[in-house]
Amino acid sequence: MFKKDMIQQGSVLFVSDNTGVKKVNCIKVLGSSKKRYARIGDILKISIICTNSKKHKKGDIYNSVLVNTKYNLVRPDGTRIRFFKNSVVLLDEKYDLIGTRILDPLPRELTLIKNGKYTFINKIASLSPEII
Repeated sequence: MFKKDMIQQGSVLFVSDNTGVKKVNCIKVLGSSKKRYARIGDILKISIICTNSKKHKKGDIYNSVLVNTKYNLVRPDGTRIRFFKNSVVLLDEKYDLIGTRILDPLPRELTLIKNGKYTFINKIASLSPEII
């Protein structure tokens, strides 16, 4: 069953860091060959659609981590959180942050992800202006 506003291949996303890239297109949800939908904290392979930067060109391919979704995020106490836009933070090939600032507030669930391999989650949380 298709759920609205789920992030999958072909979804248009906004960038919430200061790299100068505005919109990106999801190429693939990384993690498994059968994985169709992405959740907060998942890594995506993306292609740039719209940019104001001279360093990043249209059509460039990067990795990114999903930080906000329009789809409801349900907490264990029953509260629901949703954001106004689907947004990502750009990463390079070594999974290091490209930008130096995060412009949007982040959900608390992003900081609770325990990936020993990926240390960028803690860095994203520390650069965020607010944790909701």
